[in-house]
Amino acid sequence: ILGGYSALTMEHAGHIITGMNNHVVWGMPHVFAVSLIVTASGALNGATLSSVFGQALYKPWARFSVVLSMSLLMGGLLVLVLDLGRPDRLIVAMTHYNFRSIFAWNIFLYTGLLIIGAGYLWMMMEKRFNRFSVIAGRLAFAWRIILTTGTGSIFGFLVGRDALDAAILAPLFVALSLVMGSAALALAIKLLDRWHGNLLTQELMCSLQKLLIWFLLVLLYFSIVQHLTNLYVTEHHSVERYTLTGALSPVFWIGHILVGVLVPVYLFCHKPKGSKDSGRFVTACVLALLGGMAWLYVLIIGSQSTPQRLFPDKTVLVSSFGDAGFPMYRSTAWEWGLGLGGIALTCLICLVVMRVLPLLPEDQTLPESATK
Repeated sequence: ILGGYSALTMEHAGHIITGMNNHVVWGMPHVFAVSLIVTASGALNGATLSSVFGQALYKPWARFSVVLSMSLLMGGLLVLVLDLGRPDRLIVAMTHYNFRSIFAWNIFLYTGLLIIGAGYLWMMMEKRFNRFSVIAGRLAFAWRIILTTGTGSIFGFLVGRDALDAAILAPLFVALSLVMGSAALALAIKLLDRWHGNLLTQELMCSLQKLLIWFLLVLLYFSIVQHLTNLYVTEHHSVERYTLTGALSPVFWIGHILVGVLVPVYLFCHKPKGSKDSGRFVTACVLALLGGMAWLYVLIIGSQSTPQRLFPDKTVLVSSFGDAGFPMYRSTAWEWGLGLGGIALTCLICLVVMRVLPLLPEDQTLPESATK
């Protein structure tokens, strides 16, 4: 309800009521949308680990993993459509394509994942087609890597922004999806375990912890390489100065590095005697998700907040476009309402599907026991 009211208000009054302006055209809703889309790709880990990599531990959660991934993707896409300003022209955007644009490519990648996910779920739930679930799983695994690469390329292909023009953003987004998707899946399983009981075993929790430790370290590695590369290139020094020591530096150092990577790794690795795993496990997963959003905030908002070189290799003598700088972006309640509405819609879709289809491990065994 909050998300719908925020969307209608922004549609009626225009983006003037938000913190976005002519410089920062992608605001907080874009951060929420990209976070949900990236998390959707990584949430397929439970299914692909079972079908592609043969990990029997994740097989009972394969169905739920696919549904969670599709729900996250639909929630993120809805926020994205409502944030762009003209949702009434969505049909035009879906029927007229500019294939030289990475945005047009991603439309096919997003819809393709929904179609492949539905087929994958069908193969797993229909006994006659169980033998094809491995093939469907491999296709879903390949497609999710391509999708995340395409999402990262949206930013990496923007050569007009010094903070974005980098090919390393594609694998960095893949690493980010592995972290956020695994953390979201782990939190969902833990929540269902509190509702139903005896769903999250100690073995599954340890496996998820090990995966998240390595995924977090890989994300940290790519993040370090990205900034070291930019520091090596002279023309990117101003952008790096703004990111590492400027107004958004606390979000980067505290939000992404400390809260999003170092603290979760410490919580996963360090276990005091007599302590309960569940509390530290949930805390680490939540911090990993918040850290991923902090990195996306620095990337999306920070790249637009730095001065743009309109005429490379030229000296501008007279200009009235942002020479004296421009106000720093500050999100409003309408943007947060829209973003949180996307998360709420994701949860609602997932819960409704769970009420209709047997997705949990205990539900999948009911038909067999009833037959016996």
